Amino acid sequence: MFYVLGKRSTIVIFLFLGLKVISQNDTITLYNGSFEDVPKRGETRFWTGIKGWTDCAAINNFFGESPPDIHPNGFWENNLPASDGKTYLGMVTRDNDTYESVTQRLSKPMKAGKCYAITVHLARAERYVSHSRMTSDETNYSTPVTLRIWGGATLCQEMELLAITDPVKNHSWQIFSFKMKPKKDILYLTFAAYYKTPALPYNGNLLIDGASHIVSIPCNENAPFIVNTDRKQKNTPSLPKSTLPKNNGKSTPSKSQTSSQNSKPSVEFKPKIMLELNRTNFKPGETFQIKNLYFQEDSAMINQNSYPALDEIFSFLEKNKKIVIEIGGHTNNIPNHDYCDRLSTKRAKTVAEYLINKGLAPERVQFKGYGKRNPIATNKTVAGRKKNQRVELKILSVLS
Repeated sequence: MFYVLGKRSTIVIFLFLGLKVISQNDTITLYNGSFEDVPKRGETRFWTGIKGWTDCAAINNFFGESPPDIHPNGFWENNLPASDGKTYLGMVTRDNDTYESVTQRLSKPMKAGKCYAITVHLARAERYVSHSRMTSDETNYSTPVTLRIWGGATLCQEMELLAITDPVKNHSWQIFSFKMKPKKDILYLTFAAYYKTPALPYNGNLLIDGASHIVSIPCNENAPFIVNTDRKQKNTPSLPKSTLPKNNGKSTPSKSQTSSQNSKPSVEFKPKIMLELNRTNFKPGETFQIKNLYFQEDSAMINQNSYPALDEIFSFLEKNKKIVIEIGGHTNNIPNHDYCDRLSTKRAKTVAEYLINKGLAPERVQFKGYGKRNPIATNKTVAGRKKNQRVELKILSVLS
């Protein structure tokens, strides 16, 4: 899978044999990686482009097909809050063998034979309702599709496949990170939604947000890791190792990571804060409130007094390696929906990033902001509003 964590803003690199800060000269800027723009549906009469990106439909000879969408906009019945900023990109594949993709020219080339890392947030909308191109019937474009990252020498050129995901099934945001080693110099980067192959063309969707800048990294098995320095946390834990992409650009875990996940912890997990985690049987859908978790006011900055609770959750997940979780953020009802969605998502993302920094495999944690939609107490009192402003751990699945 993918084991790099990052963000578009400030990034540093931790080398396996020591600490080294990569200069900005080694960073390739990706403009508007969070796809900030006016929310709009991808129809020609509404289309004014996406800041920093070019739609590839015409270049791919998909004439007459609509461009990608900017969400959340209420169209197509999708309203998942953005994971980074206010808006994000929605792309589809269609049953007439067409698909959506966007491209941009890099601030400087990716050099052949060198290695690079990039991080992207991905999700799949549960509802993405439009008309079938083959039957004209209303249909839900809900089938999982893959993200393909292409490199090229010209606009939208699919010259070299740099990375590819498995079909993205998660309905909450998940952090996907890639290592890329181009065989030729790359001037343009293209994000494309594409079918799982081999298969007949089908109607599916892919949501994309939070793409980081591209960072030059060493080409060795113990490659470095991108970490977000915005939180300024003390005692930042180390990250898991990963390998360069194999099998047509798909990343795979290293042997050390696989053996680590199958080994038993040397110290038995004994919860002190979240006593509910002392059980042995868990069912998908169960939700637990994360107690003793504190943020700065109107911020996603975690107070250091929260570390014991988060470390306890990490220890629980280390012991129960088959559990996949969602971190869900919630607020009270005082601010407007847009503010509540963004704050709750940022806080959930910060908790997810903390756990990944500790060493949790990224595919085991998703995050989502629910805003003020799911209160557990009255919002008419201070005490009730405090209860509603919370972060929860939800069991998504228990793998067999």
